[in-house]
Amino acid sequence: MKSKITIPALLVAAGIATAGGLAFAKTSGGENDAVADLAKAKITLVQAVSAAEAQAGGKATKAELEGERGTVVFDVEVVTADNKVVDVKVDAADGKVLSSKLDQADRGEKDDD
Repeated sequence: MKSKITIPALLVAAGIATAGGLAFAKTSGGENDAVADLAKAKITLVQAVSAAEAQAGGKATKAELEGERGTVVFDVEVVTADNKVVDVKVDAADGKVLSSKLDQADRGEKDDD
């Protein structure tokens, strides 16, 4: 008799846990920011990297799509022929270079990405 009650109770508990997890996911921002940012981008990552490499005169080592102040930009890190690191921001809507500046030392910090 006890086992007949235990199985339905476990199923109910599992259902409540799943529903609670879904409710939490829905209230904690819903859609992933990366998905929303990608939907706003009109150029590809390859196009952004090409624009950044042309601007800085080097090779890209890292690129990331980011939402900034209501717009979406590709943040591209480029290493020049003389081993300087340049951070280039490319507008994800039209491919225009928004800024290009010499990267300050990362001071040993690592990205958690």
